[in-house]
Parts: sequence; C-alpha cells; structure tokens
Amino acid sequence: MKLTMKSILLFTGIVCLQTFAVTEINPNIFLDTKAQEMVAVIRSNQSLYASDPEMFKNKIKIIFEPLVDFRRVGASVMGRKYYQASTKAQKQRFIEIFKKSLLNNYSSTLAQWGDQSIETIFPDKTVFKKTENVHQNLLTSNNKYPIKYIVRNDGSGNWLIVNIIVNGVNLGSNFRSHFQALAIEHNGDIEKVINNWTPDANL
Repeated sequence: MKLTMKSILLFTGIVCLQTFAVTEINPNIFLDTKAQEMVAVIRSNQSLYASDPEMFKNKIKIIFEPLVDFRRVGASVMGRKYYQASTKAQKQRFIEIFKKSLLNNYSSTLAQWGDQSIETIFPDKTVFKKTENVHQNLLTSNNKYPIKYIVRNDGSGNWLIVNIIVNGVNLGSNFRSHFQALAIEHNGDIEKVINNWTPDANL
C-alpha cells in the first residue's frame, strides 16, 4: 500500500491525539499536578503569609483560579430563579464578587493549614465522562481531610472545577443556600444580595 504524505500526517495526528487523550486530559493527573504546585507554594512561602498575605494569596490564585468554571458555579449558586431574573450586568458582577471571595477564602484557609501534603486517589480508568469526580486527601500533622472535586470537561480538553466537597461539606450547596437566604432577607432584591455577599467557605 502506497502511503501519501497526507495519509502519513493523518495517521500521525490520530496517534498523537490518542496519546494526548490517554495522558494529558486525565482529570486525576491534571488536578494532582496543580495540587502539588499549590503545596510547594505553601511550604516555601510560610513567612510570606505573615509579612504580606495578599502576595501569598496571589501566588495561590495564579494556580487555582484557572481551574474553576466560575461562570457555571456562579449560576449554580444563584439558582435558576434568580439567575434568570437578574440582568447580564448583575450576573457578571456577582460572578466576579463570588470569584474574589472564594479565591480569598480558599487561599487563606490553605495558608492556615501550614505544613501539609495532598494525595490524589487514582482510579484504574483511562476513559472519562463529561463530568468526573476527583478524590484527594489533604494530610496535616494531625488529621486527614477528604476532598472531592467535581470537574467538567469543557470540550477542548480542559477540566474545570464545578463543585468542591471538603470533609463532607458541599461548598456549592452551602453557597447556594446562603444566596437563597440573602434573597429572602432582601425580598428578592438581587442588587442587595450582591452587595451583602460575604460567604465563608469554612473549609
């Protein structure tokens, strides 16, 4: 069989794509890599958290922020009723406020845990669905905290976090309940809900 340059390139592309699919978009490997990066930052910058907490948090945010689908998470926190009732500007403003509050809370909490390590539980699978669960354990000197990340493939090979469950606490559900309570308190006034949004993830 005579191979043309076009067929060779096509075959090579298919092989590369299959290799990429098996290794590069494994959500467990992907999140484990990012988790180890964050642990390295925390361990090497403990004194920085005391002297310049904002700079420390920014180091964590650089790693963590691109991992979260804040548009999807923000819409879920607002709930269908209030998301549909809000204007485009309100949606965008809430997502930005929510993102800032979550990143600040997450990075501050990690810093306070101090000396720690993170282990990822790797399932024996190479084929993944649109939405997957990634299980990790955060190990401190005295305790082990199970963490489950619910991640979604965005269609281009990227895995984005859409919810986090820490030690049995469903953060997405907690944030949504908090938003609903604020909405009731302010008679459904979304502007007031956004202005009074001060969540505490209690990680």
